[in-house]
Amino acid sequence: MARHVARPDPRAHWVLLLLGLVTLLAALSFHGLVSAVGGGSGPDRAPASPAPRAVATGGPVLRLDGPTPVSRRLPARTLALTFDDGPDPRWTPQILDVLRRHHAHATFFVVGSRVDEHPDLVRRILAEGHEIGSHTFTHVDLTAAPGWRAGAELSWTRNAIAGVTGREVTLFRPPFSSTTAAMTEAQYEALRNAAGSGHVAVLADRDAKDWQRPGVPAIVKAATPQPGAGAVVLMHDGGGDRGQTVAAVDQLLTRLGTQGYRFTTVSAGIGAPDSMVPATTGARLSGTALRWAQTGADWLTSAMNLLLGVALVLGVVRLAVQVVCAQRHVRRVRRPRRRLPEVIAPVSVIVPAYNEAANIAATVRSLVASAYPALEVIVVDDGSSDGTADIVERMRLRGVRVIRQANAGKPAALNTGIRAARADLLVLVDGDTVFQPDTVYRLVQGFADPTVGAISGNTKVANRRRLLGRWQHLEYVIGFNLDRRMYDVLECMPTIPGAIGAFRREVLFAVGGVPADTLAEDTDLTMKVLRAGWRVVYEEGAIAWTEAPSSLRQLWRQRYRWCYGTMQAMWKHRHALREPGAGGKLGRRGLPYLAVFQIVLPLAAPAVDVFALYGLLFLPWSQLALAWLGLLLLQAGTAAYALRLDRERFGPLWTLPLQQLVYRQVMYLVVVQSVVTAVVGNRLRWQRMVRTGEAAALVGGAPAR
Repeated sequence: MARHVARPDPRAHWVLLLLGLVTLLAALSFHGLVSAVGGGSGPDRAPASPAPRAVATGGPVLRLDGPTPVSRRLPARTLALTFDDGPDPRWTPQILDVLRRHHAHATFFVVGSRVDEHPDLVRRILAEGHEIGSHTFTHVDLTAAPGWRAGAELSWTRNAIAGVTGREVTLFRPPFSSTTAAMTEAQYEALRNAAGSGHVAVLADRDAKDWQRPGVPAIVKAATPQPGAGAVVLMHDGGGDRGQTVAAVDQLLTRLGTQGYRFTTVSAGIGAPDSMVPATTGARLSGTALRWAQTGADWLTSAMNLLLGVALVLGVVRLAVQVVCAQRHVRRVRRPRRRLPEVIAPVSVIVPAYNEAANIAATVRSLVASAYPALEVIVVDDGSSDGTADIVERMRLRGVRVIRQANAGKPAALNTGIRAARADLLVLVDGDTVFQPDTVYRLVQGFADPTVGAISGNTKVANRRRLLGRWQHLEYVIGFNLDRRMYDVLECMPTIPGAIGAFRREVLFAVGGVPADTLAEDTDLTMKVLRAGWRVVYEEGAIAWTEAPSSLRQLWRQRYRWCYGTMQAMWKHRHALREPGAGGKLGRRGLPYLAVFQIVLPLAAPAVDVFALYGLLFLPWSQLALAWLGLLLLQAGTAAYALRLDRERFGPLWTLPLQQLVYRQVMYLVVVQSVVTAVVGNRLRWQRMVRTGEAAALVGGAPAR
């Protein structure tokens, strides 16, 4: 990874992220709006007041922009077939083919969003001599829509047609309308409002009710006017299966054609000028922009669906691999096939300490109280200013040495202790960690296998009484220890935690000691050990209690360092991808796993949360609740399994739903911050966590669970 220059943490990306998420939500919402296109007769309504009698008994073509309504009827033996809810890529072409065979023309009241989806069909309608009218942009019920929505629906549709055809429409038919006799007062008011923007309303004399699919004979009968009379006939070319409509149109035109009927558009039928006028440049540009926006929103929604699908598949595959590997690991460590020799060789425990006064005494006492027969403890005080070294020296414990050095960082303190150690087996321990009496013994037994170069212990959260502590406890058990079992089986362990890890002295010298050029020195060191050809294993019975951050601020700082340091280590060891042996297993198993599940998917998580919000707005709540409950149960099952493997109680499981609402967001925002810091070339400084001493309470026993 390139050398960085120290600068303040970047912050402008939070504004960009927020804008991006707002834009994503707007695009998804626009897609939800335009894709929720209905049809049919509309929602059931309570009995409503009828429209004024003069309008209800008048003709189906209405001009309502003046003080007095003006209506027009079609002359005798003139039929204006009208089709709503299209264009539809399947049914509209078939209806156009039928009309062409009969040399008939018709009027199509199109839905604006479908115009943007099928612009070629709209152009074909016009090219074959038919007329186009507006049917709103999303087939919305204008009687229930607020004024701004009604205006937008009409304007968007007009612009959409202009962008596709270069012409603007004036004819308008409201969704869920029928004949003038069936018009309500609310529909009449909606038509008057539409007239204010230059629209001429077109209802019907005959409603074929083809959306009910009553059968071809019934549709033909409903669409047939009184003998010799003219009529505007309401039918549909979209919104559902229109196979019966296609057949009915063919029969209707054949039957009425023999009776001398003329089949024309609404405007031609009443002798009016062409209802479509050349569009202004602004309308055409607005329509084109609207079509691009709709296409982009559709693409974005499809991409989000794909992302969710991929994430779900990866999550299920990950869980399956974890469970299989965990079972293999349990069988191997709890029911060994062969008896290995007991390891009782001398062990040196190295404790780097910088201002660890809160916990250092408890840490050292727990190590001295170890049941291991040959143990020395080396506390390396890294320039503490709180008397850490003095506390250890005043304890005057046998086998405990204190080494003081000027502040040089944790890796330097560890390397100082490694050089001073007398034993060939070394255990590296954080200054806020408390061991159980059998921890060291259990930890080093894996060295009976000469191919093992390092061993990871089982880190547990000590301060788990509060909600944040319980969340971290679950994360340690599920996200860390379940993963470590998998890494052990797949032989690609990327991290031995700084809280508890054992190493052969020769291995540490061979890899050059603890590296200091990344902030995740434990991950960097583990990867170096693997690439040197040694096995790294996990010992579940070697338990170390550590003090986790007790506030969100401290948690953020810790995970920020961990994430950034892990990315540094991954970049540093990227060449393991093409190496043979243990290094290749790290490169082709461990590194891709870390990249996908600790970087890529967390980076996508904010978009997933926005998609969930979109679901709350536009998807059925029952489906959304069922999906969320299913995922929660899957996670709870995983957590219960991991807790059982770690012999922990199930009590903290009740915090899982809350964890999804707060803790998860903090974790993925940490990844966002870390990635941005790396991309802009900043160098993150070590940020020490303030200790409270809660781990010290564990000297006399385990915490309440």
